Amino acid sequence: MSKKLLVIGESRDNSLRNVTFEAIAAARKIAADGEIVGVLFGAEDLATQANEMIYYGADRVITVQHDNLKNYTSDGYGQATMAVVEEESPDVIVMGHTAIGKDVTPKVASKLNTGLISDVTTIDFDGDTAVFTRPIYSGKAFEKKVITDGIVFVTVRPNNIPALERDESRTGDVQAKEVEIKDLRTIIKEVVRKTSEGVDMSEASVVVAGGRAVKSEEGFKPLYELAELLGGAVGASRGACDAGYCDYSLQIGQTGKVVTPDLYIAVGISGAIQHLAGMSNSKVIVAINKDPEANIFNVADYGIVGDMFEVVPMLIEEIKKIKA
Repeated sequence: MSKKLLVIGESRDNSLRNVTFEAIAAARKIAADGEIVGVLFGAEDLATQANEMIYYGADRVITVQHDNLKNYTSDGYGQATMAVVEEESPDVIVMGHTAIGKDVTPKVASKLNTGLISDVTTIDFDGDTAVFTRPIYSGKAFEKKVITDGIVFVTVRPNNIPALERDESRTGDVQAKEVEIKDLRTIIKEVVRKTSEGVDMSEASVVVAGGRAVKSEEGFKPLYELAELLGGAVGASRGACDAGYCDYSLQIGQTGKVVTPDLYIAVGISGAIQHLAGMSNSKVIVAINKDPEANIFNVADYGIVGDMFEVVPMLIEEIKKIKA
């Protein structure tokens, strides 16, 4: 019997986040011959985004449009998700392990009285049984989990499961579903964004992160230039944020964001265990630090011992020459 897989999409500024497409790929990996049903919530027309989900592998898409879904609230998304789940009765539910995913999925799992495997980084198989791998102990170890009964409910970490190839020739039904969203305990009246425009750090393929050794807000400017040249995003250690050199929205680590880019450049970061918890699973790590004994070199694939204020400008100039 073919399985039904529900993939809950996530958008930002009327554009789907990449982790939505990665979640579709994860669903296809779980059940290659199953029916993948995309789900989208919002207050505006969702037809364009729904078609994007189909291009990336969804067989059909359900959209729920409501004024109370203009901005994310746990109550609003929870009600909408439950309405779709109850109607579709899926075998599998997949969503990105994002701020929204981490908030809404435990609520839904509790209401469904089912388990939840969060922060999945790889999906393998033992015979016909899907085996999900996730980091534990701040990334110092990994555990493998299987679900033997009930709904397979997982969230996938961004940048770990490659999206399927986009195919505009794919077609599928887009169904608008009416759901009553009521009795919200939280009302969002205004959203004030403090982060700068650019690449989303949690989905960036390149992250350039600065530490306390950057010394000032001005010291972060070369990091922004380097990140822009590489098509990446800028992050920071907690020390840099505490010192007021940048906003806390850039913080990477145990109490900040977890990133897994293809390339992570740590500039002036000593490598405290709390910071490593947020970036140690990056595919390639380059460390720049004038202290040869800095802990960051223990996890780095490449290390440069030197003054960041000399090394970073040199990197920028060399990259400009290559791109010229």
